[in-house]
Amino acid sequence: MIVSLTPDAMGREATIDIDGAAVCSRCASGKGCGAGLFGAGGGQRRLDAALPAGSNWQVGDRVSVELQARNMLAAAGIVYGWPLLGAVAGAVLAYQQQAGDSGAALAALAGLGLGLWLAQRKLAKNACLQRFSPQIRSIDA
Repeated sequence: MIVSLTPDAMGREATIDIDGAAVCSRCASGKGCGAGLFGAGGGQRRLDAALPAGSNWQVGDRVSVELQARNMLAAAGIVYGWPLLGAVAGAVLAYQQQAGDSGAALAALAGLGLGLWLAQRKLAKNACLQRFSPQIRSIDA
């Protein structure tokens, strides 16, 4: 249910209360991404979602929210993949330089930190935020 509407740089944004017991169709069939595990315990959660251009939804409307599967996979690749890639690259470079185990461990930590920093910078861009934010798709009957 839409709790509030606010204008933002890209149009309008809605604050939505989501029922913790509600699950997407993939989660219901046991083929989801596992994000529902973090919301176990029920209750309501609140999130902000972008409204499509030209929509006329109001506070109190019950709506459906989605994040496209390809966007979920891309976001996971950035959040998890870039730091992991940085850690592996750091360790490999340290071994190539014959820095030993301690040097490889420190280089892996440095690569992990660099990967986290790069992922944070990438996800902070407006285009990326818009792509990886949940979208309101329809009004529930």
